[in-house]
Amino acid sequence: MQDKAMTTRGRKQTKTRRYSIGVVAETFGIHEQTLRMYEREGLLVPSRSARNTRYYTDADLERLKCILNLTREMGVNLAGVQVILGMRDRMQEMHQNMMALLDYIREHMADHAAHALVRMPPMSLVQIEPIMSERHTTVHVVDTVHHRQP
Repeated sequence: MQDKAMTTRGRKQTKTRRYSIGVVAETFGIHEQTLRMYEREGLLVPSRSARNTRYYTDADLERLKCILNLTREMGVNLAGVQVILGMRDRMQEMHQNMMALLDYIREHMADHAAHALVRMPPMSLVQIEPIMSERHTTVHVVDTVHHRQP
């Protein structure tokens, strides 16, 4: 496993970890040809170095774990794995789009609320006046902005 790191003014910045095909195959107890087959089938797409050498990232390893779980533990064939991973990828994309939309809505709601507060007339606190009667005490709320009584 290679962990590329560089220092910038005393701070360590860690780049993406890169794993060779041999290291990945050994780590997961599979043959390198299996990884190449997953690549041909489009299930796992490793990155390539400048010399065209395959290397796998942590995200690739997570995807490989999923592939192996589906095939080994659940008995899913490669066509099924392809469908499941495709659906999973689309769901993750939809989730990211939804989160971006929520961020957009929150941002614009905050802007709208700020503009609305600027346009509102000044308000004072609501006054609470006790009203006494012979039998009981009630609390009467007076809206001091509009000077109305409920």
